[in-house]
Amino acid sequence: QVQLVESGGGLVQPGGSLRLSCAASGIIFRLNTMGWYRQAPGKRRELVATVTSDGRTNYADAVKGRFTISRDEAKNTVSLQMNSLKPEDAAVYYCNSDALSATGPWGQGTQVTVSS
Repeated sequence: QVQLVESGGGLVQPGGSLRLSCAASGIIFRLNTMGWYRQAPGKRRELVATVTSDGRTNYADAVKGRFTISRDEAKNTVSLQMNSLKPEDAAVYYCNSDALSATGPWGQGTQVTVSS
C-alpha cells in the first residue's frame, strides 16, 4: 500500500524559506523518479520539481533558482527547500512518484501560505 506523508508547510512572509519533507512507503523508492507538485485554489495541480533515482533534477520555470529538490535513499524521503518565496507559491504541496502522478494515490499534502 502506497503511503505519502508530506510535512513542513506553514505561513511564511514573502522572501522567506520553508523546507518540505515527504516520507514514502509502499513503493520501491530507489527506482522511482520522485516529484513535488502543488495545487493552488481554483487551479490544476502542477509539477514543481522532480529528482530521478540517480539524482538528476528538473524544475518548473517558476521556481528555478529558488527551490531545490533532494532525496534520501536511506530514509525514503524527498525534500523541497524553498527560498525567496513569493505569494504565488502559496498552494498545497504534494509529493509523489512520477509513475503514480497520473493516477494517484496522493497524500494529504502540506499547506504553504506566503503572506505578509
